[in-house]
Amino acid sequence: MWVKRDDRSGRLYGGNKPRKLEFLLGEALRRGSRCVMTFGGIGTHHGLATAICAQHAGLKTILVLIPQPVTEHVRRCLLLDHAYQAELHYVPSAAWAAVAAVRLWARGAIRGDPPFVIPAGGTSSLGVVGYVNAAFELAEQVHAGELPEPESIFVPLGSGGTVAGLALGLRLAGLRSRVVGVLVSDILPPSPARLVRQAAAALGRLRRADPNVPSIALRPEDLTVVTGHLGRCYGAPTEEGREAQRLIAELEGIEIETTYTAKCLAALLHLATEPPYRGRPLLFWNTYSSVDPGSRIEQLPDFHQLPEPFHRFFA
Repeated sequence: MWVKRDDRSGRLYGGNKPRKLEFLLGEALRRGSRCVMTFGGIGTHHGLATAICAQHAGLKTILVLIPQPVTEHVRRCLLLDHAYQAELHYVPSAAWAAVAAVRLWARGAIRGDPPFVIPAGGTSSLGVVGYVNAAFELAEQVHAGELPEPESIFVPLGSGGTVAGLALGLRLAGLRSRVVGVLVSDILPPSPARLVRQAAAALGRLRRADPNVPSIALRPEDLTVVTGHLGRCYGAPTEEGREAQRLIAELEGIEIETTYTAKCLAALLHLATEPPYRGRPLLFWNTYSSVDPGSRIEQLPDFHQLPEPFHRFFA
């Protein structure tokens, strides 16, 4: 078993988020936007990464956040969001997030400064390109002899952009590795057919930029989606996930978290001794960030500085 240390993918923030934000924030700047808006649970890593990277690029961030199980990690993410000057809005559900997004976009448009909208998880045809890039990086590492070509690559499956981009990129890079997405979200979970459509949209964008990019056809059966490791709901830790988190910390000194990566690793450990995975080279793609976003903050704010709707999570 091998680990792809994507937790080291960026200096400001690691994991899978910066790979997508590299393209998304670049597009926001190209359009002349001064503000970006995105979505997630109250402990969203995507939202925090957006706030950090957008601030570095000179952009303001609006976060529209929905409920998830509250942990100390979630509380810290909220305080860090505020410390990185994100504008926070709390809504009770994904449906209300859409309503809030329209209202906030219209507010900006009236002022002549509509926010550039980044979908949840950075999953769009442009964001997916970030993981096409990542697949070529892996291919370079395989060709350099850093690891054997993986039979299967286990990666958390949330909004789907990481899985779709990786699956597309592997084919374009000439690797035969199969992507195994471990479902970690019950908020509009993507099906294999939807993942293929996401990959096709990214491929269309790439071919419009360069017609020499090969036209390939991914099928839903080219992807594996593993269920049964979500637990009670999105963001709720599982016992198997906590054990996987403890194991990789003790054996390898690698930190993962309980919402995405621990559930993915738990699935890999569960399946690794069963066909068709037993005896094959397997890769765990660590999408978490090992960069501590609090290291650049002298002191976290008091929770009373957050908008009042968020105070309940600190009671």
